[in-house]
Amino acid sequence: MSAMTTRKQHLGPAATIIAVIADVAACIIGLWIIMYLFDANRGNNLVTFVQDAARWLAGWSHDLFTFDEEWARVVCGYGLAAVVYLIVGHLVASRVRHY
Repeated sequence: MSAMTTRKQHLGPAATIIAVIADVAACIIGLWIIMYLFDANRGNNLVTFVQDAARWLAGWSHDLFTFDEEWARVVCGYGLAAVVYLIVGHLVASRVRHY
């Protein structure tokens, strides 16, 4: 077995973990967008947990846009964070996998 093959086998799980973390982050943010749009009960512990997690994950983008409609700010601000997590996470995973 060559050194290149051995290295790729060791980095494969790392790339998978990076991709899964990016996917989970994007799913949490996406779930919050759906809960917000469907006016989920904010008194519910699950809704509060998802909102807090999404706010933490999208802290850099949740109030980036200043649309008049609040739903548009939530969709664009949080949606941008979800897309960035997906793109950056999968790009990093791809680079690790091909290293």
